Amino acid sequence: MKDQIIIGTRGSKLAFWQADYVEQRLREEYPGLQVTQKRISTKGDRILDVPLAKIGGKGLFTKELEEEMLSGSIDLAVHSLKDMPAKVPDGLMIAAVTKRLDPGDALVSNRFSSFSELPQGARVGTSSLRRRAQLLCARPDLTMIDLRGNVNTRLRKLDEGEYDAIVLAVAGLKRLGFADRIREVLPQTMVLPAVGQGALAIETRADDKETRDMLAFLRDDETICCAEAERSFLARVEGGCQVPVGVYATAEGDDLKVEAVIASLDGRRSYRGTVNGAKADAAKLGKGLAEKLLNEGGAKILQELGLLLES
Repeated sequence: MKDQIIIGTRGSKLAFWQADYVEQRLREEYPGLQVTQKRISTKGDRILDVPLAKIGGKGLFTKELEEEMLSGSIDLAVHSLKDMPAKVPDGLMIAAVTKRLDPGDALVSNRFSSFSELPQGARVGTSSLRRRAQLLCARPDLTMIDLRGNVNTRLRKLDEGEYDAIVLAVAGLKRLGFADRIREVLPQTMVLPAVGQGALAIETRADDKETRDMLAFLRDDETICCAEAERSFLARVEGGCQVPVGVYATAEGDDLKVEAVIASLDGRRSYRGTVNGAKADAAKLGKGLAEKLLNEGGAKILQELGLLLES
């Protein structure tokens, strides 16, 4: 067994929380293990004045960490699973997915206590096309404004009056001690979460069996099964974090339920569906649901979005 582990992490407070969590669990499981962290800046962290959709997909928050792993300067990287591309680069693998915290999206506002209380034309901040499209499906009158930066920065911008409300991941708010800022957890009938939202993914080199074995105790099999279905859906629609799709899988016993949506950016078109099946068929279920929604009209939405972002 290794006597030293180097964890790669982004520089945000949420990234530190995630790396600290894995470090603490490793120290508890392996007394005497030396664990250090290396801070790594990603493109998504550096470019804050351009909407995410204009500068790329999910690799914005993982590429530099993955390069450091492949070079051998770090042993593992801790990511929010929702930030990871559907395809992991050659030479790397997801060694563990932790138990999901809360997959929901939260409405945060200093003036309004619920989504239904938002006035006509309210200014709502989000960097996510997924949230934007689904919120506009429910409330076409809202004024959606791009919102970049880490959780603390986004809350500060809200407090400075730039927005009437913002929408953030429940899990991130809770992990950073901001649960009291949540005014409402938006129902999944309105907003389906991002792939893997609420779970952490620990990525390692594929040939580093020693590190992978040491991380085995952090694996949550039920979350992994659900994530497999969700990531299979994402891989089929070829979506990064900046594609207006939401998908959420739940397991009960040997059964799996997968629900997903593809929506247009203006919220006027939405294709939503659900499939049920065996947990053993998780990847097949996710891919099959993606095929169904793409054939119903989702493919046209994603094609139009590609043309829009290229213009």
